[in-house]
Amino acid sequence: MLTGNKGEWSELYVFLKLLSEGKLYAADEAFNKSDLFFPVLSVLRKETEEKRAEYKTGEFVKIYINDENVGEIDARDIEREARYLLDELRGATRGSSLAFERTEAFARRMFVFRLAEPPANKSDIVVHLLDVHTGYRPIVGFSIKSELGDSPTLLNAGKTTNFIYRVSDAAILSLAEEQSNYGRAGEKRRAELREKIANLIREGRVFSYFGMEKKVFRDNLLLIDSNMDRIIAETLLYYYRDGISLCSDMVKRLELEDPLSFGNIHAYAYKFKKLLSAVALGMRPATVWNGEDEATGGYIVVTREGEVVAYHLYNRNYFENYLLAHTRYETASTGRHGFGDLYEEDGDSYMKLNLQIRFV
Repeated sequence: MLTGNKGEWSELYVFLKLLSEGKLYAADEAFNKSDLFFPVLSVLRKETEEKRAEYKTGEFVKIYINDENVGEIDARDIEREARYLLDELRGATRGSSLAFERTEAFARRMFVFRLAEPPANKSDIVVHLLDVHTGYRPIVGFSIKSELGDSPTLLNAGKTTNFIYRVSDAAILSLAEEQSNYGRAGEKRRAELREKIANLIREGRVFSYFGMEKKVFRDNLLLIDSNMDRIIAETLLYYYRDGISLCSDMVKRLELEDPLSFGNIHAYAYKFKKLLSAVALGMRPATVWNGEDEATGGYIVVTREGEVVAYHLYNRNYFENYLLAHTRYETASTGRHGFGDLYEEDGDSYMKLNLQIRFV
């Protein structure tokens, strides 16, 4: 039986929606569906390394497995199933084990036996599009974000996303007692981290960026900009110290303070949007990145109303503005990712702060 969360079922919904409509609509930076659309020639799936499927759009969607025509399905039937799945997703409770037997049976008729692309695949969906202005017919991959379920993370936390700060004048002898007051588990620990940092600052301690815990993520950030790690280090203090969480507000604060003395304050928004875009299109903190986009088409968003709209890389400014306006920082598990405690090395005091970014 096919089971998955709303985000995973949304990938199948996008598949059905694109095939039934034969169009992929673009969105503007305000997240509105525009009149611009790209005709969808086909959708490609890879169930396994040996099994390649292509679904060619039309009044009847023709199905090819390894280039052999194995059947066709009326696009109106696909449209009905997409509407049914949307209604089910809207009415379903949150969880990771949702099952819809009717949709699963329909998917099997289409030779679809899994909700999402295999983890090794770089994109959530691969689409053959037509550019009506140039006649160009690219095959491009898109990442999919769904608003039907919980807001997904853009950048997942890990020890790879820990930033290290030297904390001046921190008395190590008092740390053991201080740490015991906060405990180590659960939401209480995370909720009190900001209070701990605020107390240290009130006591006259100064947090200065020292470096990153893992070299891979730092090297990836350097591909975006030589100061990218320092920019993020400043924003983490805005978050943990000052309570600023929206990425758009982070940029406003950077522009106001200009902590890196760029002079041209627009540099902060430009660089920050490049980071968000890189992560959205495939850059991962724990994997060496070559600077290239993995989702070569862009981003597909399933709205709460069930619309499927795209931020295509042709309109990269819209895409980057959307990311900046719809993301925020959040606190991950301090125990799991090893941050939030003062510790001593070579007579100096340090604290790690963690970066995790989620859609709003």
